[in-house]
Amino acid sequence: MLMWFRADLRLQDNPALYAAAQQGRVLPVFVYPQASNTGASALSYAGAAGQVWLHHSLGALRQDLQGTLQVYGGDAAEILPALCRKYALAAVYYNRSFTPTGLEEERGVQQALLHLRISPHPYNANYLWEPEQVTKKDGSAYRVFTPFYRNALEHAELPRHPLPAPDYLELQQLEKTPATGEDITAPAQLNLLPHLSWGDKIAQHWEMGEDAAHARLQEFIHSALPDYSFARDYPARAGVSRLSMALVWGEVSPHQLWYAVARTPHTQPGANAQGFQFRRQLGWREFSCTQLYNNPDMRWRNLQPKFDKFPWRDDPVALQRWQRGETGYPIVDAGMRELWETGYMHNRVRMLVGSFLVKNLLLHWHHGEAWFRACLFDADYANNCAGWQWVGGCGADAAPYFRIFNPITQAQKFDPHAEYVRRFIPSLRRLPDMYIFEPWKAPPKVLRQAGVALGRDYPRPIVDLKATRQRALEAYAQIKG
Repeated sequence: MLMWFRADLRLQDNPALYAAAQQGRVLPVFVYPQASNTGASALSYAGAAGQVWLHHSLGALRQDLQGTLQVYGGDAAEILPALCRKYALAAVYYNRSFTPTGLEEERGVQQALLHLRISPHPYNANYLWEPEQVTKKDGSAYRVFTPFYRNALEHAELPRHPLPAPDYLELQQLEKTPATGEDITAPAQLNLLPHLSWGDKIAQHWEMGEDAAHARLQEFIHSALPDYSFARDYPARAGVSRLSMALVWGEVSPHQLWYAVARTPHTQPGANAQGFQFRRQLGWREFSCTQLYNNPDMRWRNLQPKFDKFPWRDDPVALQRWQRGETGYPIVDAGMRELWETGYMHNRVRMLVGSFLVKNLLLHWHHGEAWFRACLFDADYANNCAGWQWVGGCGADAAPYFRIFNPITQAQKFDPHAEYVRRFIPSLRRLPDMYIFEPWKAPPKVLRQAGVALGRDYPRPIVDLKATRQRALEAYAQIKG
């Protein structure tokens, strides 16, 4: 049997692999869609950071599969049938993707296999519910999260319990090239690490692969889950799971997370309530999936058409300063620098930097979606597009456009001792708490004592919050009718 790995790089709770193993010897294969000659991704959503994670995750999976995983770049509809002919295989097992690119890839593979009378065996491994399982009574898709999630819990089937890794897995051994003995199916041949220095920098903060994902899960359950509903909003605290990257490439499944938070030690007070809050975040992931499934062009198209006439500004300099974390607003800049340094950004801060881009700078949310896609390890197709439409006010169940986060008051509330800001903006470390979120208000003597020269060690504010808030509201007034 051929096992086609996709965004499911794990042995545990892998329905396709579990089924294939029961049928006999398994040939494990991963195909990364590439444009010929360029090596650039033709179908995958992964940006530069995602490719770094994928490279290391494939290496971990290959090791778990005793070195038998064959990795190819190209068109799965050509590669998989050719491998089936080479090894005389009658079936291909795989887990489904619900992104536009994933669905397109599946259609091509199915047609090619059926033409050769090879059986495709698809499974759902990476979502609690398939998009068509949770709909309104008339069959249409929900556009508001709460009724979607309520329907899923009350009327859809309960998420299945996770499967173990196959008890016995007989693997097809690799065939090396006769001339050189070279392994031409190793992950390195995909050339997923074009930016070596930056890729090494962000990768050093993380361990990739299935084992590392489960280690983070256990750490979260024992250390952070008891206080999750409160601590998850504070970026300086270890209050979130940091499993979003593992979910993107399927090193862990949502089913494993769903049930893991319910099997917490009895010594944890309120564990069930915290587990409910965490499950609700998994529900948002499901909601984003259904949005993309029903709106395959939502990466480019506003789900609320009135925003097609929104008067976005064109300001490359402001965009670059936002990308570099040089806006002059410390909580925003700390978030953007965390992203560049680690390939990750805390969720609360994502909302703040997003609001600043689309409302205070009045720049199109497309810029934010593209930058996050390039720099985030966890740039999931559905989550990233839905998240930016949410913060831009133009998506399904979006935050109202007139809700504009104030980066100063938000920092004072969620980073009260400036631990997060000081971590990622070391030039401000010596500023007192009362000035660190507004360094331009610090007296010259305080700035000198802290070793801060505005305009040299840290930039002055790029915009005035009050004026840009009013400008954003006036822009919105032009389209809200």
